Amino acid sequence: MTGLRASRIGGPGPIEVGGTGAGYDVARVREDFPILRRQVRGRPLVYLDNAATTQKPQAVIDALGGYYSGINSNVHRGVHQLSELATEAFEAARETVRAYFNASAVEEIIFTRNATEGINLVAATFGRANVGEGDEVLISAMEHHSNIVPWQMLCEASGARLRVAPIDDRGELILEEFERLLGPRTTLVAVSHMSNALGTVNPVEEIVAIASRRGVPVLLDGSQAAYHMPVDVQALGCDFYVATGHKLYGPTGIGVLYGRRARLEAMPPYMGGGDMIASVTFEKSTWNVLPYKFEAGTPNIAGAVGLAAALDYVTAVGLDVIGAHEQDLLAYGTSALEQMEGVRLIGTARRKASVLSFVMEGIHPHDIGTIVDREGVAIRTGHHCAQPVMDRFGVPATARASLAMYNTREEIDTLVRALERVRDVFK
Repeated sequence: MTGLRASRIGGPGPIEVGGTGAGYDVARVREDFPILRRQVRGRPLVYLDNAATTQKPQAVIDALGGYYSGINSNVHRGVHQLSELATEAFEAARETVRAYFNASAVEEIIFTRNATEGINLVAATFGRANVGEGDEVLISAMEHHSNIVPWQMLCEASGARLRVAPIDDRGELILEEFERLLGPRTTLVAVSHMSNALGTVNPVEEIVAIASRRGVPVLLDGSQAAYHMPVDVQALGCDFYVATGHKLYGPTGIGVLYGRRARLEAMPPYMGGGDMIASVTFEKSTWNVLPYKFEAGTPNIAGAVGLAAALDYVTAVGLDVIGAHEQDLLAYGTSALEQMEGVRLIGTARRKASVLSFVMEGIHPHDIGTIVDREGVAIRTGHHCAQPVMDRFGVPATARASLAMYNTREEIDTLVRALERVRDVFK
């Protein structure tokens, strides 16, 4: 909405919502995303690659510029004013993240480079301390590679076993099979909150409840879910939750790991270096308090400030109204694609969000992506870092249109016309 701006240079200050009104005004929201005004190949940009990364509102761009032009300095160590201001902005950003995910304390919020690093941090620290030979890590068959490979590496190093809960033909987790695989040797469950390749929203409340009854900690990969729906980590009851800033309308290179304080306290450090230590001698080092124990070296200060501005922006617009708008687009797009001859949707879960993955009979997804790009439409094609999902559905790849708060029904109409152009080319 016009008027959504960070009010403090370099900091995630309060955001004022310009204007009032009961409905969701997508046209006004679009005004705050300058890249949406550009053209691609001589046509207005239709950006439908949001599951890969979202575009940035002016509030985020201003926050990044304000940090670098106004208070750029290193944090935590300096006694001069710029360092104090940078530290204040950085730690204010942590509080903004805490509030967004409703963590109980800022000590439970660890800044990372992205969700992938958050998962690797847990695998390397919690895993190193708790997963041994004969133990099991349970994931699902719809996971992104980032929630598969770290656990494979851990299992290979420790002698543990990776178990995989299957999904059905709709792309839904088979909960009975998940519960059956949750055995006495399961030491960790790691599942996506929402699938990037299918759009499936997992029943994470039930997953956490089932695991918790057996004393098994749970990591949830919120890379996709966190920008489509409210996330309350205390209500979910999970032990770990990861998210990535660039999909939350924030900058690249910044991510979040939430961890229960007791879990984080018991875990060894992930990386050694500056700021994660309390004392260092050549004989022994001791570790800093949370969250700094897991934040070695100079952090992405500007990224944290930009992420806070993004979360303030999203919160000001309202996740509930954003979600309702995106569900309307998903229903509209699903209906439109289902009516197209030769198009098959991959992922038809009863509970899903904002992802339209599909194949066209006799046409490779890469060709689909190339041709629709000529019409100014940006979609993603390939295996979406989810090759096991492609294998499950018997396809090498899919074309994926993914939706965000600024997309419109008219843009879906443009996608459909572009897909008709694809079909004409291959007649």
